[in-house]
Amino acid sequence: MQVYLVGGAVRDALLGVAVKERDWVVVGGTREELLRLGYREVGRDFPVFLHPRTHEEHALARLERKVSAGYRGFTVEFGPEVTLEEDLARRDLTINAIAQAADGTLFDPYGGRRDLESRVLRHVSAAFAEDPVRVLRVARFAARFAPLGFQVAPETLALMRAMVEQKEVDALVAERVWQETEKALREPEASEFFRVLRACGALRVIYPEIDALFGVPQPVQWHPEIDTGVHTLMVLEQAALLSSDTRVRFAALLHDLGKGTTPREQWPSHRGHEERSVALIEALAQRLRLPGDYRDLAVIVARYHGNVHRAFELRPKTVLEIIERADALRRPERFTQALLACEADSRGRAGLELVPYPQREYLQAARAAAAAIKPLPEDIATGDGAKIAQHLQRRRTQAIAELTNEHARTVPSPPNAAP
Repeated sequence: MQVYLVGGAVRDALLGVAVKERDWVVVGGTREELLRLGYREVGRDFPVFLHPRTHEEHALARLERKVSAGYRGFTVEFGPEVTLEEDLARRDLTINAIAQAADGTLFDPYGGRRDLESRVLRHVSAAFAEDPVRVLRVARFAARFAPLGFQVAPETLALMRAMVEQKEVDALVAERVWQETEKALREPEASEFFRVLRACGALRVIYPEIDALFGVPQPVQWHPEIDTGVHTLMVLEQAALLSSDTRVRFAALLHDLGKGTTPREQWPSHRGHEERSVALIEALAQRLRLPGDYRDLAVIVARYHGNVHRAFELRPKTVLEIIERADALRRPERFTQALLACEADSRGRAGLELVPYPQREYLQAARAAAAAIKPLPEDIATGDGAKIAQHLQRRRTQAIAELTNEHARTVPSPPNAAP
């Protein structure tokens, strides 16, 4: 029995990137032998074992054979006769198909080290096309390694495009799409995930609402970049710079979905796109079974980002209404997330990436001023709920008005914001 370090640990070590977890493959071993050595079996679909001391995963070398459509349509064969080269052949990318022996010797039958040096994401074999999840994984790796200069190999992108045309990607289930998307949103250049999906045609299958934004014009005086799809990915890039929170990044990505449904005769204007965006987000959330916190934040940003941009033009009463409708008094942390996504929207425009966004600080201060106003003892004594609410609203509006006057004296007028 021989044990090899495989996959991401070998790849990241060769790149000089911190290794987060280590996976091992066991060649020439059997289930009975591993159990006898004290390993604990945890694999459901194929034999995976936890090391008795390190608790790191060890999998028996295996082969996979495609027997039906979709990413579940595989049979798995394993046993002591499966070679290391055969096990590595089933992996997605050459950079993930390198193994390291206990003495440090590298086994690289598919040119992974060459592709690491060339900064190329290349599929191992034609078997890549048998698993549609690999389209998502390649896009995710592109997002992770874009800062290092990696690009998808032309032949791999062509194979991914063929998988889309053959409707293999249609078999992806919602849970796996979201799992890979959420991982991609954590990456430093999350926007590259969506660029690669669009380049191979998978974006129109997986996220048709986002794909529909490309080619849709916006008013040039507000959006020098013009194209809504281009703007959307620029917003995601700014969100990634402003926050590591994947909910903020996802809300920023979806904030303008309604512009993809604007009738062509109304271009480049997009009146009412906010509520159309909300409807599309709610449908997307149901389709992909999104966590509620992702859906709720995205809805708030889509509905109110225009008003947030125009915060200094709004009456104090309107500002309070937005704060209340966004449930910001009870959920200040979510309001902060929403304002970050709105700032990303404002900065996600060609040439305006570094323009200050005082609206965020102002609205956070307005929320704090409103939250500081509590019912007076004499109000509570009346027992009249409607009157208490009325008095609260009047005093909170006054507090915001005073803040607005102070802000106007100390902060210069903000530049035009995106509508």
